[in-house]
Amino acid sequence: MESASKKTLVLGATPSSDKYAYLAANRLVSKGHAIVNVGLREGEVAGVPIEKPEVIHTDIDTITLYVGPQHQEKLYDYILNTHPRRIIFNPGTENSKLKRMANEKGIETEYACTLVLLSIGEY
Repeated sequence: MESASKKTLVLGATPSSDKYAYLAANRLVSKGHAIVNVGLREGEVAGVPIEKPEVIHTDIDTITLYVGPQHQEKLYDYILNTHPRRIIFNPGTENSKLKRMANEKGIETEYACTLVLLSIGEY
């Protein structure tokens, strides 16, 4: 059974309905989790506006990552300063350097798929 809402920052949020970040945002909301959408494109997903990676949110349980490693470096400070409890590296976002930096700050990391975790009740 799902535990209480885990406020989740969807990093790489997009209004494109064919993208996994879009599906994950909608599934998180449907499962009762509060979300913050952060991305580069204007719009909204699951009724939540997409904001630029500027404001540091201090109440985030999980960052679910939908940004490829080649675009992550400029987001390192944003991710680490948010200091979530954990970061989920979805398929295609795996990054051993960011994983190590997060672990050094006491942030849990996992290489997993948010959609799968939600579907099996392990989120």
